Amino acid sequence: MELISNIFYFIIVIGILVAVHEFGHFIAARMTGMRANVFCIGMGKRLFGWNKINGFTFGNLSDSIELGEHTDYRIAAFPIGGYVKISGMVDESFDTDFAASEPQPYEFRSKGTLAKLFVLSAGVIMNLLLAIVVFSFITFTQGKSVIASTKLGKIESASVADRIGLKEDDDILSVNGVKISSWSDFVETITLKEFGNELNIELKRDGEIKIVKADGTKILKALANKETLGISPGGIFAYVDNTIPGKPAEEAGIQKGDTLISINGIKISGFSALQDELKANKGQKVELVRKRQNDFITDSIVSDENGMIGVQLGYGPFTTVSYGFLESIKIGTLESIAAVDLLINSIKQIIMGNLSFKESIAGPVMIMDMAGEQADRGIDSFLRFLALLSISLAFMNILPFPALDGGHIIFVLIEGITRHEVSTKVKMAFQQGGIIILLLFMAFVLFNDITRLIK
Repeated sequence: MELISNIFYFIIVIGILVAVHEFGHFIAARMTGMRANVFCIGMGKRLFGWNKINGFTFGNLSDSIELGEHTDYRIAAFPIGGYVKISGMVDESFDTDFAASEPQPYEFRSKGTLAKLFVLSAGVIMNLLLAIVVFSFITFTQGKSVIASTKLGKIESASVADRIGLKEDDDILSVNGVKISSWSDFVETITLKEFGNELNIELKRDGEIKIVKADGTKILKALANKETLGISPGGIFAYVDNTIPGKPAEEAGIQKGDTLISINGIKISGFSALQDELKANKGQKVELVRKRQNDFITDSIVSDENGMIGVQLGYGPFTTVSYGFLESIKIGTLESIAAVDLLINSIKQIIMGNLSFKESIAGPVMIMDMAGEQADRGIDSFLRFLALLSISLAFMNILPFPALDGGHIIFVLIEGITRHEVSTKVKMAFQQGGIIILLLFMAFVLFNDITRLIK
């Protein structure tokens, strides 16, 4: 059932990304007076489609059908990729019949350099715009909730944070001279904003100001090997958001709004403090201290066999910031730029050998697995995943490689500079070579995905 769910979300993600990308090429072609013969989602055999000449049909179109200025909108068999077939352009279809005739006004080859560049880059532009729209939408509708604490909670033994030299109750002041104002600010700074850089973490410990130095590349390698930071925010209090009927918490009289103070004498000051102690004492009696208004109440509760007492928790202190429409667009744009910067830095770290290429590259199997995982976490997580993939697709397509948009752009620039069209035979050779290399790369990535999943 999980596999079916993952496939479903994978098709949704890929379908949206490809549709948006190809729509960019399609609408740009129409705007510049080019004919778009085919708008296809998927690759391979035509399953079904629609056009103005013969309406909705299944299977391949007859060779005798002349679409003229109309477009056949179709779905193909394999839900990976897609294309827009533009008249007079060497593309994935390898159709070169047009080369034997004079360029027509509606063909790609008859247009100026700027029009060609606009059409070729429009897919990438649309993917970037999609990311900005998604990030802006989330910001506008959800605002931003941050943990209003810069204090460190429990540090796991031998974790990344422990090896750095961080300690419980440290109060983080700044990282590389930039003030830290919230928990998410601290985590984002050491993992994303200062990606792979040397870190100077200024903190207050036992009333004294100290500087803890950390090697950013070591943190990077640890995270790439699926280690966690091993740290949780301190200064956090847990309160009861709801109780489950018939469970130990309700039977003990615990009510919504009660603040949980300690369990078995251990202060509850982080996200996992309660759960860790309950799991360590499955089916056993625990002493739970809670606060209701100004009264402290102690309960003796026996957890169930799973270490649960039947409470749904909320945590504080949280600060929620709301944003207006224009401000949301600004934040969405900045988030998209930050994602591009992170992608570029990731590639840089791979080249430098600080990140493993095999561990850093995700193919269709891993994307399918991640799509299902993010969907389970909620619509916000799924949309953010979609936006990040959209940026990755844009970046990949703009690379100056044959068969990608960037490869086509190189040919257009050469033609624009030399004032001579590159021969169709040369374009076909590069296109075919590029396709073969991309297929080999996809095979490698698919094999890599499978070996990572079965480890």
